[in-house]
Amino acid sequence: MAAMVDVTTSTPPRTGPDTRTWAAVLAACVGQFLVVLDVSVVNVALPSMRTDLGMSPAGLQWVLNAYSIAFAGFMLLGGRAADIYGRKRMFLTGLGLFTAASLAGGLAQEGWQLLAARAVQGLGAAVLAPATLTLLTAVFPEGPARTKAIGTWMAVGAGGGAAGGLIGGVLTDLLSWRWVLLVNVPIGALVLVGSALLLAEGRSGERRRIDYLGAVLVTVGLAAVAYGIGQTEEAGWTAARTLVPLLGGVAVLVVFVVVEAWSAEPLMPLRVLRVRSVTSANAATFVIGSSTFAMWYFMTVYAQTVLGYTPMKAGLVLLPTSLAVVLGSKCAPPIMARVGAKNLALIGTAAATAGFAWQSTMNADGSYLTAVCLPGILMMAGAGLALTPLASLAISGVAPGESGLVSGLVGTSRTMGGALGLAVLSTVAAARTAGGTGPEELTAGYALAFRTAAAVLLGGLLLMALWLPRHRPATR
Repeated sequence: MAAMVDVTTSTPPRTGPDTRTWAAVLAACVGQFLVVLDVSVVNVALPSMRTDLGMSPAGLQWVLNAYSIAFAGFMLLGGRAADIYGRKRMFLTGLGLFTAASLAGGLAQEGWQLLAARAVQGLGAAVLAPATLTLLTAVFPEGPARTKAIGTWMAVGAGGGAAGGLIGGVLTDLLSWRWVLLVNVPIGALVLVGSALLLAEGRSGERRRIDYLGAVLVTVGLAAVAYGIGQTEEAGWTAARTLVPLLGGVAVLVVFVVVEAWSAEPLMPLRVLRVRSVTSANAATFVIGSSTFAMWYFMTVYAQTVLGYTPMKAGLVLLPTSLAVVLGSKCAPPIMARVGAKNLALIGTAAATAGFAWQSTMNADGSYLTAVCLPGILMMAGAGLALTPLASLAISGVAPGESGLVSGLVGTSRTMGGALGLAVLSTVAAARTAGGTGPEELTAGYALAFRTAAAVLLGGLLLMALWLPRHRPATR
């Protein structure tokens, strides 16, 4: 029999990233920046919102809660949808919702309109955020290039969260509170058009139905827990309005686990949680998020209520801290290539722990350099160094068809960790001040919160040393 002749035309090897690759990186980073920015950008605009829309203090609190609860509650659904329906499609859907809701919120004439817009914005963010990471993992195979891309993605996201106070202060002072939301519209529209033209579609998982019952259960459960956490600072941990949603949310989450165990096509296959790198990296991300999210809150109020800075000045003096978390995230990939993901996570967490311990020595007449700048840089540079290898460990431990799910799980861990940490540490600070409003009493409360956070991070350091895998597992 005659030999077969291969007449297939060979494809020249690529010498570098093509246009679609760069488009995926740019879209992922801009999307992540907007999602994280809107967690914090509205903080300094809240008084202006209250005056303009006649909102009550309780209603004003929900400008923050509506976004964060919808964001955390729907993120697993968003991650699974990216795997099943396509990362480009879900990226465009999430960004479209986010942009439209930003426009509606910026044009709101009543308080309820603003709250509804913020909830839809959180839903859009929950769909968008997991898709941004799956865009990167799709165009970069596991290895140094993917690690570098994830480091850039993490740095941009960290920069969005860190810059929120400064950007919000500048926009509110120079324009109006509406522009902290409206600024998303031209950016979102531009990225939507570019992404529709340049991004390639692709699915990591098989085309099948979504487990909507599981999606409803996990969303209701996480939303109830987040709502209960949000009540603790005002009502305390033993009040009925705190305990009922907390315990009810936990019960719903238990039902979710039971449903997922029996479902033929679960939203979150429980086998994912049996992967050591996934479970340990998410637990560590939860712990770090519980401390670092609260750090921005306490540093901002300390700068304004104790040191007497204006909102814009507070944003400016925290700029070195903001740059530190970006620099830490960008430096993580090359360092990780030398020392390994686990070792870098330990180094970063140890540095953050030292920074929190240093910050806990703050006093009412502290200098900017030693009471704000240097400990802030150490805290956030350490967090940036730690979070990048943790995200890389979690993603590399699962099959490509589950990368969107794990992306959503990582985001949920970080967001819920931040919500719980802020609630707990705010309670700790309030108990220490015992109703006092003077600079000394407030500073003593903030200092105790930072000491508590340092202790939590120390526990997280031990957890990572014992639980994180030494080497990144091969993709199954």
